[in-house]
Amino acid sequence: MGALDGRVVLVTGGGNGIGKECALIAAREGAKVVVNDLGGGERGGDEGSAGPAEAVAAEIRAAGGEAVSNSESVSNMKAVKGMFEQAMDSFGALHAVINPAGILRDTMFHKMADADWDIVIEVHLRGSYNVCRATIEHFRNQNDGAYVLFTSTSGLIGNIGQANYAAAKLGIMGLSRIIAMEGASKNVRSNIIAPTAWTRLIATIPIKDEAAATRMKAMQAALKPEQPARLAVALASPAAKDVSGQIFGARSETLELFSQPRPVESLTAPDHWTVSSILSEALPKMAAKFTPLSGVGGGQQQQRAPANA
Repeated sequence: MGALDGRVVLVTGGGNGIGKECALIAAREGAKVVVNDLGGGERGGDEGSAGPAEAVAAEIRAAGGEAVSNSESVSNMKAVKGMFEQAMDSFGALHAVINPAGILRDTMFHKMADADWDIVIEVHLRGSYNVCRATIEHFRNQNDGAYVLFTSTSGLIGNIGQANYAAAKLGIMGLSRIIAMEGASKNVRSNIIAPTAWTRLIATIPIKDEAAATRMKAMQAALKPEQPARLAVALASPAAKDVSGQIFGARSETLELFSQPRPVESLTAPDHWTVSSILSEALPKMAAKFTPLSGVGGGQQQQRAPANA
């Protein structure tokens, strides 16, 4: 018995990296899979090709599973509705969406082009909205559904050079949380994963010196995409029916559960706060509990670290 026996799963970004492993592992766990991948270039979001998605679907079928392919973009709502319809036409059902599809357009914020902001928000945040909005009513009507969306420590913690990516990924945290809250009465779950894995997107980050090359080589050897994919498939399983609204991390063989923002200090003025008293009293009292500026690499002056999804 597999964890997804009898289930139908849509996997976006399923032609390479984490998405590919999600599709293959879901199929091995008994799911019928719609494998979606735009088939763009290494940076993602470039010219498309049906090849990667179909290659993964063919691999699933060759192993005795059931799969169909789709090469449309998650950033297009009409296309995403087509993915849902394809699942229903091909398999008569849809029970889960796993959505690791993504791209990178890394640059320092003061140098960022509008186009690089827009496309990252479109693919990550709008794409997550699209796959959820296109399927949420179906999940609610059948009283059963699971979303596994992908965030990043670049958004949860911060990372220099990734303002567009971080903004989109932190937005996905809010989206997932509300879907989980609103879906609880209808057995609709949503969780997010901040993965650390070697993917084509990480491989596009410039290597500036020998030390960086050594670090990247070690990362490629240690951080396999199937590691976060196993967590994604587990969260999509009905066996995880009591798990919703959570933020998980997957780093090598380490699984992490992230805290979620809550107040850490509260100060009340005896009368009312003024600009002067906020500066002289409130901020100094809160200072010990400020979150440091260090990002995922651990230092304020860090170089841009690889993106995590």
